[in-house]
Formats: sequence, C-alpha cells, structure tokens
Amino acid sequence: VQHAAGGGFRRRAPIQIMKITSSREVYRCKLFRVTEDHAVDLKTGFEIKRSVVRHAGSAVMMAVDEKNRVLLVRQYRLPAGKNLWELPAGRLDPGEKPLQAARRELIEETGYRARRWTRLASFWVSPGYVQERMIIYLATDLTAGEATPMDDERIETRWFTRRELAKMIDDRKIEDAKTMIGFMTWRQRR
Repeated sequence: VQHAAGGGFRRRAPIQIMKITSSREVYRCKLFRVTEDHAVDLKTGFEIKRSVVRHAGSAVMMAVDEKNRVLLVRQYRLPAGKNLWELPAGRLDPGEKPLQAARRELIEETGYRARRWTRLASFWVSPGYVQERMIIYLATDLTAGEATPMDDERIETRWFTRRELAKMIDDRKIEDAKTMIGFMTWRQRR
C-alpha cells in the first residue's frame, strides 16, 4: 500500500516469483552462516537486497508430564543478557530430521525421554533476516534420566503448572517466543 495523490491509498502489485540472482557468503560459524543476497521479481523487476542469517532450523520440546505440568529450562542467554525460562530447544545437526533433533535435545538438556511425540507448531523465527524455522513438539509419556548438556550450557530444569505458565507469560516473566507459541498452541488444543 502506498499514498496516492489526493490523500488516498493505492495497492502496489504483489510480489509474484522472486528469483535470487546473487548470493555471497560473508560469514560462517558452527551455528549459522550469513549471506548477502539479491533477488528480483521476475514479472515486475522489483528487487530486494538483504543480509540473511542462514540457520539449519531448530527443534523445540514441550515435555508434559502425567500431572499436566510443563518442563522448562533456565539458562543464561547472552543476546538477552540474562537467564530465561524457556522450552528446551536445539539446532538440527547436518542431515538430522526435526523429530530426531527433538529426541536428542530433550535427553541432552533435561535427561528425559518421551515415548509419544506430537507436532504442535512450526514457525519462522524472524523471517525479515533469519532463515530459521522452529518446530515445536509435544513430548509425553516421559521417563527420567541423566542430562548431558554441552560444555557451554548451565541448565536448570523445573516443572510448571498451566496456571503458573499463563501467569508468568502475563507478568512478562517468560519472554521467549517459542515458549509462548508452544504454550498457547498446547492450551488451545486442550
């Protein structure tokens, strides 16, 4: 939408088919890479130039026990500058499917194994510049075990009731998007 002469609005033509005409990697690390991309709408000639964070994607686990409590992890998040309560999650390893990553990460971060897995939601984290899709799985029929976090992780785990989680979200004590999306989706289905 754009302003037209006389104060009204007129619609711009929607983007049809974007084709990437150039892509150059400018940074790479073990978690992601960054490319500078140029794309053109084949029909209209409209162009977009962006730096894009390329990420393999993440699996998120919403472990719910027989008492209908949700398991959250608390860890220090450097970009946020503080500890956050959140659903456990992890990056997909090369060649790994999201459900495989979810099973592996649940064990690593919490020690729990789940016999039942249900896909709850899938979303783009920040599609304006990040190519990361998160897939949230409901994990039930749980068995406790020993966690094996990575060397740079210090993880605290705790069970929360539905009411406690809803209040923490309302009180802005949970600031993590994947946790809010997972909880709201799960709550809607119940």
